[in-house]
Amino acid sequence: MPNTIVNYDGSIKMTPQQVVRPTTVQEIQEVLRNPARFPSPVRAMGSCHSLTPCVATDGTIIDMKGMNRVIEIDEANKTFTAQAGLQMVDASDALRERDLQFMTNIEIGNMTLGSAATCHTKDALDGIEFGQVGSYVTRVKWVTPTGELAEASDSSDPELLRKFRTSYGLAGVAYEVTFRVKALEAIHFTYLPRPVEELTQAEVDDLLDTCEGLVCWTVGRTAVFQRRERIEEPRLLASLFAAARRRLWNHTGAHGAHFIDQFISDDRLRNAVQDNRMDISRLLYSTLRLFGGITLLAPDKMIDYSKTPQSARYAFTFWAFPRREWLDTYRAYLDFADEHFRSTGFRCNMPLGSYYIRKDTAALLSYSHEGEVFSIDPIHASTDDVKWHHFLERFNEFAFERNGIPLLNQSPFVKRKHVEAAFGGRWGEFSAWIRSVDPEGRMLNPFFAALLSPP
Repeated sequence: MPNTIVNYDGSIKMTPQQVVRPTTVQEIQEVLRNPARFPSPVRAMGSCHSLTPCVATDGTIIDMKGMNRVIEIDEANKTFTAQAGLQMVDASDALRERDLQFMTNIEIGNMTLGSAATCHTKDALDGIEFGQVGSYVTRVKWVTPTGELAEASDSSDPELLRKFRTSYGLAGVAYEVTFRVKALEAIHFTYLPRPVEELTQAEVDDLLDTCEGLVCWTVGRTAVFQRRERIEEPRLLASLFAAARRRLWNHTGAHGAHFIDQFISDDRLRNAVQDNRMDISRLLYSTLRLFGGITLLAPDKMIDYSKTPQSARYAFTFWAFPRREWLDTYRAYLDFADEHFRSTGFRCNMPLGSYYIRKDTAALLSYSHEGEVFSIDPIHASTDDVKWHHFLERFNEFAFERNGIPLLNQSPFVKRKHVEAAFGGRWGEFSAWIRSVDPEGRMLNPFFAALLSPP
């Protein structure tokens, strides 16, 4: 029987010849040392949430879910070490038992530690220092493309660790990861709705300069700035707020959007219902502002999507823009989206997200390496992938023309010209390094082969 694997939103399918589910490092070594039995490309897989074919292969998949053991929680030195197949949400539960948490509590809790250590991530509501989870990795152990053991840490080889943090499994299979952690924190979210046309650069700068973390949600032409601050203790109803927020993200929000598009065939009626849903969203944000926002423990930001039905799943794309260019780009995007709706009848059915990420040079391919960035993230619960994907490809060109920076796992239909423009000389350095550590292309799938710059 063929091994068909489908990613979270159903947009990517692959049929590898071999699927291996190791429980030991030696099993990973055996795979990489035996190309006759385990054909190339060999790709390590976590929870398969990526929205690009960065994991896709017709060769061999190494499914890391079986390597999910916690190895050490060092309370004195504030570090957490575990096998790379452990999911963030489960690791967070283990930390919470010791009154500890990750430095950055990523929203998609099903991301594995190996993916967090080697792929692009984003979080703007814990980004007091860094908004990329891998920046807090202090040590990684991996199996090289030839089956040898290797490791790098902040103390032993910081430059190699810097490269490995965004290596996407092209330099080998991570099997053990150590993260910095900290004491458990309570946080408070506030919400500020603002008409998009009234925003000024000075106001946006003030919002960013005075926040610990910030996400901007856009409903129609209303921008809602969600900001966070640390507080001493979680307030009354914190657990209820956390549960409601989880339900909204892993079911209700996308399920409602999906239902409208699937079952209302009349264009005018469907558009009217969608408009009404946007009005409800605006009312919700205004109500949250009126009541002073919500409080929860920081790890409760993580969402477990493992039991989310297909009808309640959503997809998105992510492009980051230089902070000083964001407001003009943001307004231009809203005009672009309106024009696309008028000409094609398609529009995204969930609020637009925008993540503020501080400058971060911890990884070679950090998307905020050159300075602070603010993203534009269209989000959609798709019932027609042809229309959604057409929108994504048009948006890619819009973003590319405006100095946008894509993520290799979260920006569908990304091309070589996009990454070469976004990462500049660092992309050439990355391409050369990958070819040097894997000259035979043992880990190189067609997706990355098309992206890497030529020698």
